[in-house]
Amino acid sequence: MRIVFVRHGEPDYEKDCLTETGKKQAAAAALRLEREGISEIYASPMGRAAETAAFTAGRLGLPVHTLDYMHEISWGGPDTPSEGHPWTLSDWMISREDFDFYREDWRKHPFFRNNIATEYFDTVSKRFDAFLLEQGYRHEGTRFLCETDKEKTVAVFSHGGSGACVLAHLLALPFPYVCTVLPYEFTSIIILEFPVRPNEYVHPRIELFNDAAHIRGISRGLRFQEKSE
Repeated sequence: MRIVFVRHGEPDYEKDCLTETGKKQAAAAALRLEREGISEIYASPMGRAAETAAFTAGRLGLPVHTLDYMHEISWGGPDTPSEGHPWTLSDWMISREDFDFYREDWRKHPFFRNNIATEYFDTVSKRFDAFLLEQGYRHEGTRFLCETDKEKTVAVFSHGGSGACVLAHLLALPFPYVCTVLPYEFTSIIILEFPVRPNEYVHPRIELFNDAAHIRGISRGLRFQEKSE
């Protein structure tokens, strides 16, 4: 099984839709994804992600199924600097503090202890595990018990924050570390492969990360989430 994660196109955050540039990016992504063998499409309920997914769905003639929990995360809380913005705080933890992710729990750090982003991380992780169980993969610890013999490719269109939550959870990496070290552009493509070996434990493999070649010339480069939802 392969999961193709796609971030939404350049958005108008106030209107929660794609800009004209974002529409061009989404169209380019749809053309790029045409050769991935996608059989199912899922998307966040938010306008910018659903609109991005619609370009690929239209090209492939597939319906879009909504994953309500994959909407963009929120952040902030008592005593959290920079309004609790996860990307800013994650960068500070690494660049200013040299935070030891091996020995310390990022959830207990002052930046995230009272930050609602941590609650979102836990919720998204739990709900995505339920989604994977429906696909035939039971998450146990840092590995997955394969309970299916079917191979397929599904696409999930979401956001920088909710996508980072899922990647961190599936790859057993600290969420702030993923925010800083594994960023990705608008409509960039990330592919995780789950081996199909019935009744065996497997690990997801990174097949592709931050593939944005399809938007070369129509993108302003890497940008993080700009405002709270």
